[in-house]
Amino acid sequence: MDNALLSVSPATRLPHHSQWDQRQPLGLYIHIPFCEKKCPYCDFNTYAKLDNLFDAYVDALCLEIGQWGERLQRRPLHTIFLGGGTPTVLEERALTQIFETVHKAFELSPKCEITSEANPGTVDRRKFAILRKLGVTRLSMGVQSFQPQELAFLGRIHNVEDVHRAFDAARQAGFDNINLDFIFGLPNQSRQDWTDTLARAIALDPEHLSLYSLIVEPETPLFHWVQSGRVDVPDDDQAGLLYEIAIEQMAAAGYIQYEVSNWAKATRGERAREQGIEEEVAPDFACQHNLIYWRNQEYIGVGPGAHSFLSAQASALDPSNRATGLRWSNRKPVPGYIKRMVAADTVEDFREQIDLETSMGETMMLGLRLVEEGVALARFRRRYAADLRQIYAEQIQRFTALGLMTVDAQRVRLTARGVMVGNQIFAAFLP
Repeated sequence: MDNALLSVSPATRLPHHSQWDQRQPLGLYIHIPFCEKKCPYCDFNTYAKLDNLFDAYVDALCLEIGQWGERLQRRPLHTIFLGGGTPTVLEERALTQIFETVHKAFELSPKCEITSEANPGTVDRRKFAILRKLGVTRLSMGVQSFQPQELAFLGRIHNVEDVHRAFDAARQAGFDNINLDFIFGLPNQSRQDWTDTLARAIALDPEHLSLYSLIVEPETPLFHWVQSGRVDVPDDDQAGLLYEIAIEQMAAAGYIQYEVSNWAKATRGERAREQGIEEEVAPDFACQHNLIYWRNQEYIGVGPGAHSFLSAQASALDPSNRATGLRWSNRKPVPGYIKRMVAADTVEDFREQIDLETSMGETMMLGLRLVEEGVALARFRRRYAADLRQIYAEQIQRFTALGLMTVDAQRVRLTARGVMVGNQIFAAFLP
């Protein structure tokens, strides 16, 4: 593939594939930017009522997947994540085309985790069976709440009964690794409603739960509702209380909080965590694709607005700033993305070289989100030939003195108190 397809200018062309650090696992994110209805709180690059673009979009998406497979010489994928949007709005023919293209473009590691997002209001048993047939191993459903009034406020197209039907259908289709997403911190959300939602979620016995605090994103309908006074401003203190409730309730149910917003069942990983000697201590049902992000490893994103990151030897980029990687994103508009891919033009919108200081800071910021694993000293040393305890001595001393961080012979991680103020701690490691 011509480098010009991936470049803004000749001066910033990607290095040859052999210069990238291919020892790291590689994840592939595939963006499906379509929804039946856009939720009022969502600021993702997604669109409703674009059914007429489905076929042309999938063709363009497959072109990009194929180009990346060629550029990276069929490098093995450790994870694939089909996200959006709602991937399951696509018909079987389109989903099959995407997965066939992936298999032609890349090798898949023996234990490649393949996740697809789904909406309980847009899928059925037949669609789940199709995903399983295509090799999807993990399903992630955006439930968000078990309270009818909260589902209405969030603009969800499903109801509580739909969730149960969808979950049962997923089990019947053979999925034994299911994640459910929920949102807390809604305006005037009560403790009782949140506790009830959690209890209902736990009763379904999913392998994984993601619990996110509501964020009022600029330029969303929710933002304008808050600005106009139509909706109350979410209460940060109440959200903190609901988060503490979630931590307690999830632990009581036997789920492990392996990341700030994510809980999973444990299987083989329990002994490693108890011994505390292994670098990777996430439970087996942790989302392997998201672990790539949190470990600051490599991923390719395809589709409009998708982001990518590859790391490289400093000599492969700009030795003067000791660059250690390259990050870029695609243009967002769907029609423009299709047009540019068909015309063999670049779809890239933004790129930046990551210098050594930024890379180390991001490794700390992302890794500290992993509640049990934290940032492993040995892994940091291998990657940067440096001891993070020396580089970040001031931050570590400050946060350990405050009881927000702990350091042992294997790793640096946050304490339970530190998790509650994580954003303030993460920012301290960025240049």
